[in-house]
Amino acid sequence: MQQSASTITSIKAGEGQQYNVAGGQYRILVSRADTDGSYAVIEMNVPPGGGPLPHAHPEIEETFYVAEGEIVFNTDNGPVSVSAGSFVRIPLNGGVHAFKNTSGKPARLLCTVMPAGLDEMFKEVSTATPEQIPAIITKYNQQLYPADYFDSKAG
Repeated sequence: MQQSASTITSIKAGEGQQYNVAGGQYRILVSRADTDGSYAVIEMNVPPGGGPLPHAHPEIEETFYVAEGEIVFNTDNGPVSVSAGSFVRIPLNGGVHAFKNTSGKPARLLCTVMPAGLDEMFKEVSTATPEQIPAIITKYNQQLYPADYFDSKAG
């Protein structure tokens, strides 16, 4: 989809690069290459039980629009349950966060990251071995935390 900045583009259902990430299927709608790195838009199809480990990305602002389903976002402020039509913003240097589909049905999120970069990380992670993932995460200045990170914050 790489076009000049003045070209209007569209992407149809089923088109775009798709990657298996964090137990879900992520489709790149707008890539780093399309925006000279200013942002990327990713459709995240998250099955029941799917979602990333707690993580932080201090140089990226991230937004999520919940198009379908229900998701629980965890932050240091506690969990927040959101459903279709909801919007979540993780500000620049927004701290540790994670999300998980705790419902019995698939969920679909539209995620925008500013600046871009996670789109390329997802591509690399999707084909990496578990041993390679920490180096990829570090390469993109991301920080992973243990799965039980928020459990130690409760209570």
